[in-house]
Amino acid sequence: MASVFSKKDFIATNWFTLEKIIQLIVGAFIIPKIFSSLGTVDIGKLKFVESVLGMLTPLFFLGLSAICIREIVFKPKQSQKILATAFYLRLISWLVIFTGVVIYFNIFKESPLTSLYLIIAFSYLFKLTDVFEYYLLAKKWTKIIFNSKITSLSIIVSLQYYGVIKQLDVYYFAKLIILDFLLQGLIYIFILKYKKKFTFKEWKFSWPLGKSLLKMSFPLLLSNGIIMFYITIDELFLKYYIGDHANGIFATVQFLVIGLSWNIGFSIINALYPSLAESYIDDEKSYFHKMKKLTKIMCGVGLFIGLFYTFFGNSILDAFFTESYSDAKTPLLIFCWAPLIIFLGMIYEKHLINSNDIQKNVYRFVSGCVSNILLCYLLIPVLQVTGAAIAVIASHFITNIVYIFLDNKSRKELLSFF
Repeated sequence: MASVFSKKDFIATNWFTLEKIIQLIVGAFIIPKIFSSLGTVDIGKLKFVESVLGMLTPLFFLGLSAICIREIVFKPKQSQKILATAFYLRLISWLVIFTGVVIYFNIFKESPLTSLYLIIAFSYLFKLTDVFEYYLLAKKWTKIIFNSKITSLSIIVSLQYYGVIKQLDVYYFAKLIILDFLLQGLIYIFILKYKKKFTFKEWKFSWPLGKSLLKMSFPLLLSNGIIMFYITIDELFLKYYIGDHANGIFATVQFLVIGLSWNIGFSIINALYPSLAESYIDDEKSYFHKMKKLTKIMCGVGLFIGLFYTFFGNSILDAFFTESYSDAKTPLLIFCWAPLIIFLGMIYEKHLINSNDIQKNVYRFVSGCVSNILLCYLLIPVLQVTGAAIAVIASHFITNIVYIFLDNKSRKELLSFF
C-alpha cells in the first residue's frame, strides 16, 4: 500500500483500521452477551425498529458525507462554510423527520414498539455532529476520530456490561445509542475548539452553497435511499412471514459479518478516499494505480472474511451465543461472502463520486432492489432466514458485479483496476 499511497495515507488507514479492530474485539465480548440476555425476540424487535428507521437515514444524512469530503479536499478554504451549511441542512431534515415520526405514532398508529421508534429517531439528533468527521477525514486526522470513538466505546461498553449483569430491558440498550452519539459529538467539538480550527459563533448557513451541495448529493441520497430500502426488505419479509425470532437470527448474522468484519474494509476505503480524490484532480496515472492497489487489497480482505466464517462460523455461534441462535449457522455460511462483493461496489461508488457520474449509483441499486424483492418473495416463505441470506447476497451480486459488467464504460474501468 505504501508504494502508491503516501505515509500520511498509510497512517490514516492504520488509525481507522485499529479502531475497527478494537471495536471487533470488544464487540465480540459484549454483543453476544447482550443478544443472549435479551433473547432472539427482543433483539428482533430492536433490530426491526433500527431497520425501519434505517430506511429514513438517507434523509437524515442527505447523501452529504462523501460530497462534503470531496469539496473540502477540492476547496480547503471553504471548509468551515461547507460544514456549517451541511450541519444546518441535516438539522432541518432531522426536525422534519422526527416531527413526522412523533405525529405518526401518536395520532395515526398505535404500536407496542412506539417507544423504541422514538428513542432511535431521537438519537439521530446527536448523530449530526458527525459532520466534523467530514473535515477530519478530508484532513486525514484519523487519530482524532480514533481517540473519540475509543473513548466513547469504553464508556458505552461499561454501561452495556452493567445492563447485561442487571438483566435490564431492551429500552436501556436503545438509550445507550443516544449516549454513544452524544459522547462522540462532544469530544469532536471539544478537540476542534481546542485546536481553534473553527469559530463556531460564526457558523452561518449559506443557501446558495446549500442548494449546490444538495444538487451534487441528490443522486447519492436517492441511491442510498434505495439501498436502505432493499436492505430492509428482508427484515420486513421475515417479520411478516415468520416473526421477531427470525429477525433476531438474521440480526446475529449481520452483526458477525457487517458489525464486526465488514467495518474493517469500510474503514480502509473511507480512510483512503481523500487520497483518491486528490489524485483524481492532480495525477490521473497515480489515481488509477491507487484504485488498482485498493481493489486488490479489498478483494483480499473480503476473501479472508468469507473463509474465516466458513471455517469458524459454527464454532463462534456455539461458543458465544445461546442455543436459540443455532438457526443462524447456515445463513452465516452464505452471507459471509457478501463483503467480497460489496467492497468492489464501494470502490466503484468512490470512483463515480470523483468522476461526478453518481447517477449510475441509482441505476445499479434499483436493479438490486427489484431483484431482492423478488427473491425475498420466492425464498423466505420456503427457506426462512436462509432464504433471506441468499436473497441479500444475490442482490448484492447484481448491484455490484452484474451492473458494472453490463455498463461498457464501467466494465473497462473496473478491469483496468486489476
